[in-house]
Amino acid sequence: MNPMINKSSFSGQYVLAIGESLIDAISHEFIDDLSGAKNLNILAGGSPANFCRFLAANNVHSKLVAAVGKDGLGKILMTAMENAGVSTENIQQLDDHFTSVIIVARTKGTPDFLPYRDADKYLRPIENELLEGAMLVHTTAFALSHQPARSVILEAFAKANSHGKPVSVDWNYAEKIWGANNLAVEVFNQIQSFNPILKFSMDDAERFFNRSLSIEDAKKLLDSVNAAVICLTCGADGVWFKSGIGKWSHQAATPVEVIDATGAGDAFWAGFISEYLKKSEISSCISKGIKVAVKRLSGLI
Repeated sequence: MNPMINKSSFSGQYVLAIGESLIDAISHEFIDDLSGAKNLNILAGGSPANFCRFLAANNVHSKLVAAVGKDGLGKILMTAMENAGVSTENIQQLDDHFTSVIIVARTKGTPDFLPYRDADKYLRPIENELLEGAMLVHTTAFALSHQPARSVILEAFAKANSHGKPVSVDWNYAEKIWGANNLAVEVFNQIQSFNPILKFSMDDAERFFNRSLSIEDAKKLLDSVNAAVICLTCGADGVWFKSGIGKWSHQAATPVEVIDATGAGDAFWAGFISEYLKKSEISSCISKGIKVAVKRLSGLI
């Protein structure tokens, strides 16, 4: 079953993404881990920022709440958003914090990475007017990993939920981001109270549940999660998805020669959400997500 979305859910003018805008310093060469890096390419990154840029490529208006340093790297990020046609009016430029950087191994699979974080954690509270104008509010596990951003995002989700606006979370969990003995489980449980639209990759699931998983194992663990929709992306094995307490369905991946996997998950989610906002069936949202991800994997966006 792929039920139609409630048409009353999407009052608003834009998707509001809250979270990290940062620099991806990506190895020029394809490497297995960062010990093989010789040269780094400096690129605009951060999952919510990528998501907004890919939404723009699909003619969906979005706004990003983020924080960068008032430095040269922050300027790169601001320029990238402007060039993509995404408003920078809600991106803070902080004098007393430097722009966050993630060093990433270029790969055709899941990349090795090292985070150097500062400004992205220091989000200011979200104005009610900004939330009221949103069709949907989105964030990531990365953005939720540290204070004060976590409290800012959870408060925004609570307000959005109280106004009947859907919330979306890319649960791109990594202990390397959250730190050992963290509060990720507690935060994830709180997120479930908002009946979110959730995206997991198999890598995310293995890192979050802290074990090696088959696809069937991951689906069983996610069966108990409270969510309006759950998408489990499985790379070349396609995407499994379900609505509420419904049964899992599957769509195959499109074969593609991978030029770069960086940001492919963000491209998938931008495609999915762009179709979701049209009140399409979930299967159609998945198809659109796969098409946009293929464009990213092929280096076309």
